[in-house]
Amino acid sequence: MPDPSNRGTTSNSIRQIPTRLIGMAYGVTTTTLLLAIGTNPATASATVHLAEIGTTLISGLSHWRFGNVDWKVVRRTALPGAIGAIIGATVLSNLSTEAAAPVMALILLALGLYILIRFTFQGIPHDRLGKPLRKRFLAPLGLVAGFVDATGGGGWGPVGTPAILASGRLEPRKVIGSIDTSEFVIAVAASLGFLFSLGTQGVNAGWVGAVPNPHCHSAPNPTRTVVVVRNPRSARGRRADHRRTLG
Repeated sequence: MPDPSNRGTTSNSIRQIPTRLIGMAYGVTTTTLLLAIGTNPATASATVHLAEIGTTLISGLSHWRFGNVDWKVVRRTALPGAIGAIIGATVLSNLSTEAAAPVMALILLALGLYILIRFTFQGIPHDRLGKPLRKRFLAPLGLVAGFVDATGGGGWGPVGTPAILASGRLEPRKVIGSIDTSEFVIAVAASLGFLFSLGTQGVNAGWVGAVPNPHCHSAPNPTRTVVVVRNPRSARGRRADHRRTLG
């Protein structure tokens, strides 16, 4: 009979790929699955964020290595995001299960619809590329995204990535890399908020431990793919890059 832990490890690895490739999805999908099997909303979000400390660290290092990080964006979103995450974790931890479940479900539904509509029906402007992103835009964005991320079990990528992409001021690869890198700070802040409010009994250590190991393998490949897409050369050169990335 197959080992359940192997199935969990495989599914975690698969869910990491869209997260590191498009800058979102892991927290939302994992939290949704945990809620579907009857996990308490605060416990689900706490478990996901503790697991993300390892995954976001590795992802950030991968993006940094391939030059996908704008450190100004990271600095201007991470601190407000951390504040929002701590507030969100505290709010969710103090809600009853009956009250928290519909709130989290509504947030996850809204994020899913937003992602679908934003990338299906709207394009990305290209006439503003290279113009600086203002702090008065990034700081509130980080605060809101951090709060949504903690209360919804995911949301840093789904809120932050489309918003910065829509501005048209930063290359897509750097938007994704910067959001992924700053998410490490959000994961740490949210985890501290949950641990302070729930204690260690609010976290399933087995689920937390199943995530970082597969991420070590899945994170670098999408990160490298982002770089390859940015630098198209001849068809022969692209085929060689494809072989190096996937092989």
